[in-house]
Amino acid sequence: MNLYQSLGYLVMGSRLRRLSESFLSEINRAYQNEGIDFDASWFPVFYLLSKNDALSIKELSEQTEVSHPAASQLITNLKNKNLVTSATCADDGRRQLITLTDKGRDLLQQIMPVWDAILLAMDELITDNPTSDNLLPAVDAMEKVFKQNSLAEKIGSKLSVELKPAANE
Repeated sequence: MNLYQSLGYLVMGSRLRRLSESFLSEINRAYQNEGIDFDASWFPVFYLLSKNDALSIKELSEQTEVSHPAASQLITNLKNKNLVTSATCADDGRRQLITLTDKGRDLLQQIMPVWDAILLAMDELITDNPTSDNLLPAVDAMEKVFKQNSLAEKIGSKLSVELKPAANE
């Protein structure tokens, strides 16, 4: 058992970050191996724009559950690469609608087969190791738990009640 395994929930965030970084690194390497200049961090925007003609930064932020500034920064990065563009919404001049450029649509056509291959490869890996099939349901459950409960408050209550010495000790 390694250090991370032995520390359990104390390092859950670190383990999930390491797993995520490893997964994204492999995905990026798959794109590179295919000669496709695409970063896995762009996936949510490309996926959503593949299903919608245009979305506002607010809609992208809400659907990807990231902050508005984080979504805006990603869109700025994609604009600088000429993959997306923005235009003022005809109905509401305050809203900027994000769309794929021609270059972005061409890239989308290149990456969609990779998405299919990712799903097939992951299905194969899960089939070869059935215990791994529990990962996504477990992550879903933890996300739900964290949305319904404040972990920080729960930790604070444990500190104030259960772990402090009694007054007469």
